[in-house]
Amino acid sequence: MAEHHSGRPRRRQIDEPRLIAFDALRAVNADGAYANLVTADLTAGLYPRDAGFVIELVHGTCRLQGSYDTIIEAAAGRPLSSLQSAVVDVLRLACHQLFRMRVPQHAAVASSVDLAGVAISERVTGLVNAVVRKLSAKTFDQWCDLLSDDLSPRAELALRYGHPLWIVDALADALGDDDELVSLLKADNEPPVPMLVVRPGLAKRRELMTDGARRARWSLWGVERPGNPGELPAIRQGRAGVQDEGSQLVIQAATAVTPRPAGPWLDMCAGPGGKSALLRGLCPSLLVAAEPQAHRAELVARALRAYPGGYQVIIADGREPAWAAGSMALTLADVPCTGLGALRRRPESRWRREPEQVGELARLQRELLDQAIASTMTGGIVAYVTCSPHRAETVEVVARASGVEVLDAPALLPEVPRAASRLDDRFIQLWPHIHGTDAMFCALLRRTGDTAGE
Repeated sequence: MAEHHSGRPRRRQIDEPRLIAFDALRAVNADGAYANLVTADLTAGLYPRDAGFVIELVHGTCRLQGSYDTIIEAAAGRPLSSLQSAVVDVLRLACHQLFRMRVPQHAAVASSVDLAGVAISERVTGLVNAVVRKLSAKTFDQWCDLLSDDLSPRAELALRYGHPLWIVDALADALGDDDELVSLLKADNEPPVPMLVVRPGLAKRRELMTDGARRARWSLWGVERPGNPGELPAIRQGRAGVQDEGSQLVIQAATAVTPRPAGPWLDMCAGPGGKSALLRGLCPSLLVAAEPQAHRAELVARALRAYPGGYQVIIADGREPAWAAGSMALTLADVPCTGLGALRRRPESRWRREPEQVGELARLQRELLDQAIASTMTGGIVAYVTCSPHRAETVEVVARASGVEVLDAPALLPEVPRAASRLDDRFIQLWPHIHGTDAMFCALLRRTGDTAGE
């Protein structure tokens, strides 16, 4: 006798990690949240294995989201704008499970349909089922092969490696070598191992050398250590912090310049405070840390909290200095930028930036550099730093500076191979695929005379 069915749909269930991943991705795409912050918050109570699953699913989906969107449109046969945004996020998560995670095909399909039914509505499950099955019929590479017939070589790379085309073009220009481009794009999609930094005078590296930790390759203060940094007393106490080795190296170079006059140091764009905390441990005089946004100034103060004194945190815009002109012996201008050098650490950022923003930021960067030079005494040092290799934010900004001598910055990091910018070998340009760091740019300038900022 056949089993009787009521005709009612079964009560759907979805595992907690996938539901959390959906909530996190919705927060990123609907509310503008940052993937690393929202996943850290939502996974706080999970078992490590489940937390790792959520982080990889959300961060990986964010990195490749533009490519997944192109594939979803092809599989659905309709533009994404015709679908509910929540449905699109379910399909994006399905893509990452199918294409980049070791999730069996049947599990990825079934869990995506259940997620749609639980988190959105039973009415959308038929659509989700149909599209996910269509997605699962090909591998990621097969989809890219299908969709790249009419694309230029760089547009195909943009699709295969999950970068907007304008960013691919900018990175290729800064590299000056298309043969290296694939290595860089791949590196942007690999999450970095946490890099820690000891604050000079407050901690020693040996305190952090536990559980598989190893010294940074070149930084005098860095330790690469997997796991949760918050477990370490030195981190909790503010005697050490989390900071990419590239950020440590630009400070290492800037503070190695000699001769340098005596006097206070200035971190002109100090938030969130990691570089300020490193500078304070090296500064023989007073460190002034300026930040225009109050909430970020609070982060700077927190980063400096373990030091007994010798610093001043002020809320001030570097374009309107709250300090006397020509009063600083060393000025760090770590200016706001597109962040194209930190794509591996900020999974969603590549899809939030637009090429039109580059010109706006470059104008701000020029104004800040002019004021940084004007703030520095004759003979003093200005370090112009960006976390972007884009030509318009780096060499073109420095080229317009006046009243300065350009120093040989790579010479101050002699142990670091291939540290010179391909665009101008007087500047430092680090790379994820070469150095395992963010793509940090650093120009070191010595003030020689009057500037446009005075």
